[in-house]
Amino acid sequence: MPLVLASCLGLGLFLGNILSSKGSFQNGSIGSEKYQKIQEIIEALDSKYVDQVNAEKLFETTISDMLHQLDPHSNYIPASELKAMNESIEGKFGGIGVRFFIVHDTICITHVIPNSPSQRAGLKAGDRFLQINGANVTGKKINNDKVMKLLKGTPNTKVNVILLRNGKRLKKQLVRGIIPIESISAAYMMDADHGYMKIDQFSVTTYEEFKQAAFILKEKGLKHLILDLRDNGGGVLSSATNIVDEFLGGKEIIVKTKGTHQREFVYASKPGGILSDVKLSVLINSNSASASEILAGAIQDNDRGLIFGRRSFGKGLVQEDVPLRDGSNLRLTVARYYTPTGRCIQKPYDGNYDSYYDDQNQRYNSGELYKPDTTKFVDSLKFKTPKGKTVYGGGGIMPDVFVPYDTMGMTWYLTSLRYSSAFQGFAFDYVYNRKHQWKNINALKQQLQINDALLNEFTAFAQKEAHIPFDAYEFQQSKSLIKKYLKAEIARQLFLEQGYFEVINEFDEDIKRVLKQK
Repeated sequence: MPLVLASCLGLGLFLGNILSSKGSFQNGSIGSEKYQKIQEIIEALDSKYVDQVNAEKLFETTISDMLHQLDPHSNYIPASELKAMNESIEGKFGGIGVRFFIVHDTICITHVIPNSPSQRAGLKAGDRFLQINGANVTGKKINNDKVMKLLKGTPNTKVNVILLRNGKRLKKQLVRGIIPIESISAAYMMDADHGYMKIDQFSVTTYEEFKQAAFILKEKGLKHLILDLRDNGGGVLSSATNIVDEFLGGKEIIVKTKGTHQREFVYASKPGGILSDVKLSVLINSNSASASEILAGAIQDNDRGLIFGRRSFGKGLVQEDVPLRDGSNLRLTVARYYTPTGRCIQKPYDGNYDSYYDDQNQRYNSGELYKPDTTKFVDSLKFKTPKGKTVYGGGGIMPDVFVPYDTMGMTWYLTSLRYSSAFQGFAFDYVYNRKHQWKNINALKQQLQINDALLNEFTAFAQKEAHIPFDAYEFQQSKSLIKKYLKAEIARQLFLEQGYFEVINEFDEDIKRVLKQK
């Protein structure tokens, strides 16, 4: 009974907020009668229910549950969460311009963003925050969310901090500014011909970032680009379609969208793509979704390049934001995506929301990460590209070249290390007095050796600081991988994400498979 009443409460508030604003309730209408009944239920809840009702919480939960009966991607976003979600889409936020993580129960600055308020105020990598706006920020209760709430804010507002640097306390006042959120974390030449680019998400700024990176790579002799969309959950559609446009010739279809209340819209390419003469390979996995799948599907269906990896997530629904009067937002599915050959990439949904998002575990348990799932290759979902290549719909993008998920050397001990702060914390301490030891990433790759003595220091650190008990047997099983991840994390501490990927990609099986392809 409480669940039924809660559902009625949420549904009534939702319908009242949406429909009444459009004048849907006319005198004597059926809608008016139903609304009156819901009002009676709400009054009963207020006056007679055994416990106090948290109407706002019930409302938000009930609306989300109602929308998820329709599809898994329509959603209600409370006003309190909308700002953070929009920051990711817009590719910027108000803040001070530092990267940090928490180790030894202390907020440690790992990098200061160039031309940011923090750089202008003289903050340095290695500094530790003691206070932010008078609030103590050391101890076990501090976490990333609390730190972000203290540091982020409206541009041109002030932040007073107390730092610890080389044992000395420093007071600094900063003025918040606009801080960019970069969506391309790495772009570099792997050798004389092959370039690599990693896109983490598609925001408003991604296309401009892409063009800048592409021009630099072309100037360095790019002939074959490896575009990494693994674990990219999507984002702004126009950024993805604009990027596809740079690989195609003129008047080629990129994607179509169509819904019951929306006419079909066709995104087509224009001539003069800056990378139209470059060979292309795209990496995807089961976490590549939405705009990532649009990009991969357009490349595959136009016979423009090869897709490597494992089947993508399968999100083929288009959402449109409907702002509500209280500052919240209804993210409503309004259409479906179709690839150039006509495939709908949305995977099936039976109304079980939890099962839908547990898909990764289901693929792992079924063995699909290690060999293609032949049940997905059915004749009714078969399509042909202009050059006669067979592609399949039915949920996600099937790669042209399947690459099994690499589990060599994986153990629970290594998993525990990776999900803790052990690698980050140890690397932070390790580079603290070595910031100028390697002039660039190539010097670090050649000169830094992860020997047994350093590994012993690391495992002792992990046990003490991250509370990961040492497991001698599993350590030996994972030793090679631990060395690789530790070296890559040290590179990240000095050369950001690009340093990390330049190290870790040397061991990446998906990339090795691309390089073997003729």
